[in-house]
Amino acid sequence: MGFSGISRRLVPLGLLGMLLAAAPPAWSQDAPTTEAMVAALSGLEAPSDLDVAVLRQQAAERIKKRADLVALKRPPLSRELNRLPHIDLDIQFNPDSPVIRPDSYRTIGRLADALTTPALTSLTFLIVGRSDANGKRDSNMALSQRRAEAVRDALVTTFKLSSKRILAVGLGEEQLVDANNPKAAINQQSMVVTLREIAPVAGGTSVKPPEASAKKSSRKGVR
Repeated sequence: MGFSGISRRLVPLGLLGMLLAAAPPAWSQDAPTTEAMVAALSGLEAPSDLDVAVLRQQAAERIKKRADLVALKRPPLSRELNRLPHIDLDIQFNPDSPVIRPDSYRTIGRLADALTTPALTSLTFLIVGRSDANGKRDSNMALSQRRAEAVRDALVTTFKLSSKRILAVGLGEEQLVDANNPKAAINQQSMVVTLREIAPVAGGTSVKPPEASAKKSSRKGVR
């Protein structure tokens, strides 16, 4: 794939030089290809009415109430996220920080390429930040939120995707990848979820689809 996901979007020369210098040979083996990402994120059967603000609130309430206190086999906060088209990506950050490591920009560049293919350009996506079960649950959720926002910002600012298409939420250890091994590093992977189509408006342009009303029942998004 080369650096198609990076160079085609006019990344500042300083950043591009840094990425080239830091790029390890293992990238092409570790990161899913753009084609694999397109395949994983395609096939949305029905639009999701997940409300990101409500989802975040439900995660905070579950932590506050100390529900599912034992991390082992902790059920996911939202089973719908796992049913929607999605892909898990190993995006690396500096320790205890939302700063994306340079070697992960190729993965994000491939994701940007995938989201701009004809099969996906009419859709909106949710970046879900997650964590393992090491440390405090509330701190893990806060850091995962900042990391999800960092990935969204990279897609919008560095790779020039429309901000109307990309949402972000951090669920910490409330949405474990491997509930049988809650402290495993795999639980830190970011999740990209296909949500719904961009709402069309007069004149052939598009706007960010309205999120489901916060007045809806809390069963929306958590099952």
